[in-house]
Amino acid sequence: MSENQTPEVPRQSMEADIVCVGFGPAVAGFLTTLSRGMMNEDGTPVADSKAMPGMPPQVICYERADDIGFGVSGVVTKGRGIRASFPDLDLSQIPMASEVTEEKVVYLLDPIGASRKSGTLKMGEKLMGLMPGCDKSLHAFELPWIPPFLKKEPGMVLSMGQFCQWAGSQVMGSGMAQIWPGTPVAGPLFEEGRLTGVRLVDQGVNKQGEPEAGFMPGMDIKAALTILGDGPVGPVSHAVDQEKGLPEGKHQRDYAVGMKMVVQLPEGCDLKPGTVLHTLGFPEPEIFGFMYVYPDMSASLGIFVPSWFDNPVRTAYRYLQHWMMHPYLWRWLEGGTLRSWGAKTLGESGKHGEPFLAGDGYARIGECSGSTNVLTGSGVDEAWTTGILLGEAVLELLREGSDFSKEDLERTYVAKRRASWVESEALVAEKARDGFQSGVVQGLIGMAMSGLSGGKLNWGSAIKRPYERIPSIEEFYKGRITPSEIAQIRKDCTAKGQGLHDALMDKVGWPEIPLDGQMLISHQDALLMGGKVQANPGYADHVIFKHHSVCEACNEKICIEACSGQAIAMNPEGGVPLFDREKCVHCGACLWNCSKADPKDPEATNVAFRAGSGGLHSAEN
Repeated sequence: MSENQTPEVPRQSMEADIVCVGFGPAVAGFLTTLSRGMMNEDGTPVADSKAMPGMPPQVICYERADDIGFGVSGVVTKGRGIRASFPDLDLSQIPMASEVTEEKVVYLLDPIGASRKSGTLKMGEKLMGLMPGCDKSLHAFELPWIPPFLKKEPGMVLSMGQFCQWAGSQVMGSGMAQIWPGTPVAGPLFEEGRLTGVRLVDQGVNKQGEPEAGFMPGMDIKAALTILGDGPVGPVSHAVDQEKGLPEGKHQRDYAVGMKMVVQLPEGCDLKPGTVLHTLGFPEPEIFGFMYVYPDMSASLGIFVPSWFDNPVRTAYRYLQHWMMHPYLWRWLEGGTLRSWGAKTLGESGKHGEPFLAGDGYARIGECSGSTNVLTGSGVDEAWTTGILLGEAVLELLREGSDFSKEDLERTYVAKRRASWVESEALVAEKARDGFQSGVVQGLIGMAMSGLSGGKLNWGSAIKRPYERIPSIEEFYKGRITPSEIAQIRKDCTAKGQGLHDALMDKVGWPEIPLDGQMLISHQDALLMGGKVQANPGYADHVIFKHHSVCEACNEKICIEACSGQAIAMNPEGGVPLFDREKCVHCGACLWNCSKADPKDPEATNVAFRAGSGGLHSAEN
């Protein structure tokens, strides 16, 4: 149970048969499959509800965001699972959806000269400059061939926000399930080792979770089966992991933050709807980028900043702007307008981080179940398909009258998953990114080895915890900024309550962003204009710095530098950072962007990310 709840007060409770936590592609796939199979051909339910006898099973889904589809992302996907659910799918019926028409992988060279690159990488870039596919005027090299494991064509580009709203409307229209947005779940309920439901968050409390006027304790929702689909930083999934542990040899140490925008492309842009661009090499070698063009000539674009980018002041927003202004991309983007903006954590451990998929009274699907394929860079298709597999299994168990024991869920859901393409492809991908623990070149070679050998060959490297990778700021900038200059920058930024990344990037040669008020806007304007970030009153803070003495001894404070919404700020008085949930986009990056371990748990950092309200209010991303 979340520590900011008030457990001793009397609470109302409600009975359901199945309760779901989170509404993303995995739970959407589950509810789509379940709702279609809940009634027999003669109009009778496949099973009677135990919570409401005489009715079909009662299914409820609780989503933290204020509407379904808020704060997710633009994606390119092969869509195998989605097409299995919708064989006659007409993408024109879904806003911002298109077939993939063209796909390119592009290595972006540094037109500025500010990136940090190894000697090996610099040598490789010189060789690229001699090859026919290199356009020196655009500082870019288009790969002449896309490896099969990366290729998404034929496939589809989607706004996951729009797609989830479309799928959710069909689920709710069936009358077989209820979806309740704006309802964060505090944590799981356990009775004698069995997960028996969830508790909703308390309302009418102060930032510390203490009751105030209008206090309303979070309701307990009891259910025979709880579906965990709350993503890679979901507090309910993390609480279950704390209770049950992870299988032997598993760990969740690899993450990335995806920062993205939807922009209206300028008039005259010659990109075709369905165009897909994947980039690497710039603004730093560790950062990957994407751009997907929609039918209305808008585009979803962004970058991924991974946990193995060993920069103690790694920031996503400014790097995103430098990436957009790269000559290869700027020729299409210049004159465009920002429509929406957001950020999200991606769980990138894949099979390395797979938890227990089922237990007494619960099952896990989607990203929180380790379904993301780290070789192909795809997660939506896999997440949706895990939802289908669980939906089919649950229908079987409902017909049997099962009580959803661990054994029953393992012989149905887990067995189906182990026999699926999600599993076979995940095994190929399991060690594909291990090489990035040793460097970018090693990582790229390792991916090629895994992809081209079907997973038989890999570049092996030990997987470090994120905080174990972080050098001091002085070490990272050695030879570029002196320790005395860093000390002065730290002093000046602390006094202003600002992070260090802008001042440090300025110092090593990154140019100032020429803000235009349309697409190149300040970070704060992006929160208001693009993310439409809001936080409802009466909820406790959901970002917690667990041990204040640890924060007080920390010089890096990556939580501040990496915060997607500038919700975590430098404390001018020193010590523990300040948190403003009015700016939080709920990306969860602070959970793993912390350079210090929890003294009580070496697999955790000193930041806790709990259930909370608010965040992004755009369904375009």
